[in-house]
Amino acid sequence: MTVRMMKPQEVARFSIDRKPLFILDVRNEDAFADWKIEGESFDYLNVPYFELLDGVDMIKEKLPTDRELLVVCAKEGSSQMVAEMLSEEGMDAAYLEGGMKSWSEYLEPIKIADLKSGGELYQFVRLGKGCLSYMVIDDNEAAVIDATRMTDVFLAFANEKGAAIQHVFDTHLHADHISGGRTIAEATNAAYYLPSEDAEEVVFDYTPLTDGLKVNVGKTLIEAAFSPGHTSGSTSFIIDDAYLLTGDILFIDSIGRPDLAGKAEDWVGDLRTTLYSRYEELSGKLVVLPAHFMEMNEVNSDGSVAKKLGALFAENHGLQVDDEQKFRSLVTENLPPQPNAYQEIRQTNMGALTPDSETQREMEIGPNRCAVR
Repeated sequence: MTVRMMKPQEVARFSIDRKPLFILDVRNEDAFADWKIEGESFDYLNVPYFELLDGVDMIKEKLPTDRELLVVCAKEGSSQMVAEMLSEEGMDAAYLEGGMKSWSEYLEPIKIADLKSGGELYQFVRLGKGCLSYMVIDDNEAAVIDATRMTDVFLAFANEKGAAIQHVFDTHLHADHISGGRTIAEATNAAYYLPSEDAEEVVFDYTPLTDGLKVNVGKTLIEAAFSPGHTSGSTSFIIDDAYLLTGDILFIDSIGRPDLAGKAEDWVGDLRTTLYSRYEELSGKLVVLPAHFMEMNEVNSDGSVAKKLGALFAENHGLQVDDEQKFRSLVTENLPPQPNAYQEIRQTNMGALTPDSETQREMEIGPNRCAVR
């Protein structure tokens, strides 16, 4: 039987296309319980690698023969060895290239729309972390919004499209992942925008992202709309009068948490005002494009994460709480665990810490935890 290496982009298509996949995860039980490769048509078996050192006989009957079998570990080595052991027992098996580390970093580019001016809007879906980044391209110009630290992906994509990146935005100071915004701006001589309210402790130069700021990318208009609540400076963007980039304020099936800077009680009022007043005044036809998603059921059949604002006001549970005190309790009590190393990530995004690349990977390991469940 054969053993093959499966690349993250192939696993991504299994997940997006809802194709059956059986995952044998050989990490420790606590690591698997905290974070795994998600797919609506996936089945799982978690057996720590050290339990398989004497052979795989104990799990053979638990593994399917009617679908693809993928062995997963943290970095690749253990899963490759288990896949080879299964092959020796007559079973086809693949192992994930780079393990969960590579899965955490993979970005799937999805075309959201052709814009009215002839430009294009792309969403970069980080399936392993739930992060969503964006690029607007028009007339050989580009803008990047909420870039992850995998900056080569954005630089290569713009180059492939023949576009020069001229503007780089962060909707807020991120706490769950390390921003690649400044790195991209430095590499391209682009302007880097950050809300001043989130930038009081940053140690680098930036262009203030202010309410009502208008930036043209070719003929496409990007307009900033102040929308505090997740952070004091959180800012949304309206693109082409058709798309609302909500950052970490509003998701498809939830809303942003206000506690990642330790100021939940201070910011909960801003969050409610943004969601229940500012956003309610906008057209329900705007397509919401958030900066994160939590579950694979939020991913559309084409791989995008997007839904009209009107539909979210009808369906999103975070937008259905009429009583202000109940809303306050919802977003300040019984919140999920905070993101891994979120304080260090915030410090890195302020420029106060400069961890090496391997440390950055370790800081980000784990699921997205930016939402109120």
